[in-house]
Amino acid sequence: MTDSSALDPEDRKIVTLARSVRARNGVPEGAAVRDETGRTYAAGTVALDSLRLSALQTAVAMAVASGAKSLEAAAVVTEAESASEQDRAAVRDLGGPRTPVLVAAPDGTVRLTTEAG
Repeated sequence: MTDSSALDPEDRKIVTLARSVRARNGVPEGAAVRDETGRTYAAGTVALDSLRLSALQTAVAMAVASGAKSLEAAAVVTEAESASEQDRAAVRDLGGPRTPVLVAAPDGTVRLTTEAG
């Protein structure tokens, strides 16, 4: 586990945004990504009858729809121990295989930092 206060301020910001979305919307996961210009995009899980996206997939889609060309980092706040392969694939598609993905517990404690791979 990583003390969130020890994170880079920009990484701490996306963890905080992800945590806020999860709490505010009452969804299973919150996520945020930072693009190549430093802009951030935060989203929660989408669970409609006709559309299902994880929070991280939704955040990546928001970045793409807003014109992002790449990602610097991604964060997901979840009960899960790690980011799913589908989530890492979405980050990898836009940011490349070395893009860091921070996985945090609901209290904001970063459990794991991995690459999109």
